[in-house]
Amino acid sequence: MPVAADAVDDASPLSRRRLQADEFAALMAPLGPWPAAGAATPIAVAVSGGADSTSLALLVRDWTAVRGLRLLALVVDHGLRASSAQEAAETVARLQATNIPARLLRVDGLQPGPSVAVRARMARYEILSRACREAGAIDLLLGHHAGDQAETVLMRTRSASGPDGLAGMAALVETRDVRLVRPLLSVSRDRLRAVVEASGIGWVEDPSNHDPRAMRTRLRTELRQSDAGMAHRLLDGALEHGAGRMARQQDVASLLAIGGSLRPEGFALLPPGLLPAHAMVALIRTVGGAAYRPQSSPIDALLRRPHAMTLAGTRLMPAGRLGPGWLLLREAASIGPDRDAVDGAIWDGRYRLDVGRSAPVSLAGVVVSALGAGPVPLHIRSRLPAAVRATLPVIRCGARLLAVPHLSWSAGPEWAGVRFRFQPALPASEAAVFAPA
Repeated sequence: MPVAADAVDDASPLSRRRLQADEFAALMAPLGPWPAAGAATPIAVAVSGGADSTSLALLVRDWTAVRGLRLLALVVDHGLRASSAQEAAETVARLQATNIPARLLRVDGLQPGPSVAVRARMARYEILSRACREAGAIDLLLGHHAGDQAETVLMRTRSASGPDGLAGMAALVETRDVRLVRPLLSVSRDRLRAVVEASGIGWVEDPSNHDPRAMRTRLRTELRQSDAGMAHRLLDGALEHGAGRMARQQDVASLLAIGGSLRPEGFALLPPGLLPAHAMVALIRTVGGAAYRPQSSPIDALLRRPHAMTLAGTRLMPAGRLGPGWLLLREAASIGPDRDAVDGAIWDGRYRLDVGRSAPVSLAGVVVSALGAGPVPLHIRSRLPAAVRATLPVIRCGARLLAVPHLSWSAGPEWAGVRFRFQPALPASEAAVFAPA
């Protein structure tokens, strides 16, 4: 619930009192469902080694113990600092010494340079998601707190973000692999610091958190030097915008149920007048495989006069024999490169490969690519428009086509079990919680 701007008490984001186990349990309750007692599925926690994530790991340790659940801490070494490997190893040892099972993950090939923070974040989430899949975990807990949320909202306010951006970070968001859960968005950094200090186990201080060249550091300093009401106003605003964003999510789901359809082949079928702007934004992001929302101005212009066009990695064209409306499909020129046909691989940011049980043990030289616009043998044609067929994922070895799963075709029985599942990074009807009840 929103925090009153003039209240600075034990429940306030600005409180310094140590977060208690019952308070943490109350924060976790609306973010379920959680596994049943004794379940093999672990609750995963991302631990950087800093005070915030270490505090979260300690809180989750006690929370899972009471409920008979398994816990797994995941520690990522980005390899960006000379001391990072040692710090990560020490963090794992520190966690294990406090009865927290921990696994060390290493990011290979990440180099310093432009946008290193963005690249490191993407690499971190990729390796964390993979580790969760391997462990059977569907919940990944993150240690972002009220200070991080206030910084995020302030940064987005300064960049003239829209209402969805001003909702800040979600307390819960479902990705293609895991549920990302942030139970501490209403808890101050000081309350978390008190948790780890009381444990006596120590933590790692990342020097980049104090680099005055970093935007986050400057915003953090500004918030600390401001009056207490500034942080409260930012957090209250995030909750208000978050409630609005969730209402729009529900509206998109309703619109797709009655006014359009998103097909497993990765395209959408839309009515003649298209859908409202917020639904079009969601569909374009999903069909295009983008991690971020497209600009709204070209979409507004499109809705005033629907016409064929390309936008943000997608193509809008008349539906033709599929009906009187429109097709929204992947723009062929924006499709990602070929990649090795490894089981579980994500191709074009949208499809997950399942090679099946009958596939050859060795897949050397076998790749995933788009079917393309070249001639298609008669025996694998379908009712799908040629433009849609060209964007479908296929399995090849050199020039030889091995499988087109969406058209139920394979070159032999060993490839008949190959499947591609349409799993974009973000679904059209976003499953996120910004203001837990």
